[in-house]
Amino acid sequence: MADEIARLVARIGQVIVGKEAAIRLALACLLARGHLLIEDLPGVGKTTLAHALATLLGLRYQRIQFTSDLLPSDIVGVSVFDRPSGAFLFHPGPVFAEVVLADEINRATPKAQSALLEAMEERQVTVEGETHALPDPFFVIATQNPSYQVGTFALPESQLDRFLMRVSLGYPGRAAERELLAGEDRRQILERLEPALGPGRLRALQSTVPRVHVSEALLDYCQALLEASRASARFSQGLSPRAGLGLLRSARAWALMHGRDAVLPEDLQAVLPATVGHRLSPPAEAEPALPDTLARLLIASVPIP
Repeated sequence: MADEIARLVARIGQVIVGKEAAIRLALACLLARGHLLIEDLPGVGKTTLAHALATLLGLRYQRIQFTSDLLPSDIVGVSVFDRPSGAFLFHPGPVFAEVVLADEINRATPKAQSALLEAMEERQVTVEGETHALPDPFFVIATQNPSYQVGTFALPESQLDRFLMRVSLGYPGRAAERELLAGEDRRQILERLEPALGPGRLRALQSTVPRVHVSEALLDYCQALLEASRASARFSQGLSPRAGLGLLRSARAWALMHGRDAVLPEDLQAVLPATVGHRLSPPAEAEPALPDTLARLLIASVPIP
C-alpha cells in the first residue's frame, strides 16, 4: 500500500514539482472520502493538481468556473420540457462527475456556492423535488483566491465545514521553480498521463480506511484536542463533533498511506493543520492569525497521552 501511494505521489510530482506534502494530503483527503479546498494565489498549480489527480486515478473530471453570474442550475443541472414525451427530462450538470473542480469558488455568490452543500454532504442533489444520486467515488476540489483580492465572496462557515481539508501550495522552492522554467510544459505532461490506480482500486482503499485501528488512548487524545479548542480563549469557537470525526478519518487515511494498520498520535498531528485549520479562527479582538498557526497552537496546548 505504501509503495503504491509512493509511486502515485511520484507521478503527480512530475506535474506538480516540489509539493509532495500537499500531494499526500490531497490523496489522504480523497481516501477518507472528503473534499479538498486549495487556497492560494492564481498560477501556482491548483487546477493542475486537480486534473492530475483525476487522470491518474482514472476518474471522470469536470471543471466549473465559478463567476459572479453563475446560477445553481449551471452546477446541478436543469429539467427541460420534452415535447414528444410530454414530460420534463432532467439534464445533469457538471456536478455529476467523479472529480469536480470548483474553480475560484469564492468568486461566485453565496447562492451559487450553496448549490454544492447537499452534493458534498449527502452525495446527492435534489432538483424540483426529485433526488438524484451522485457517482461513487465523488470528490470536490475547490480552489479559492485570497479574500483580499477584488471580486471575492467569503465562504460561509457552513460551506467551509463541508471541506475535510484545506491546503495551500505556495510558491515553489528555487530548485523546483528552475525545473519548471527549464522543463517541459506541464500541460503536455498532463496529456501523456495514464491512469495508475483505477476507480475500483480506489473504492477498495477507501473502504479499508474505516478499518484502520484507533486505540482508546488515541481517542482520548483526539477528544482532548476538541475540548481544548472549545475551552481556549485563543479561538472564537471550538471544533464541532463533525470536525472530530473528520480528523479521525484523515488520520486513518494517513496511517494507511504509510503502511500502518493503527493510527499513531503523529498521524493525527500530521493531518490536523489541514483538517481543522479552516475551522478555527481567533477572537474578533485578537490579531489575525494563519490557519496553520492556530492549529499548531492547539497541538502544542495538548500533551500526547
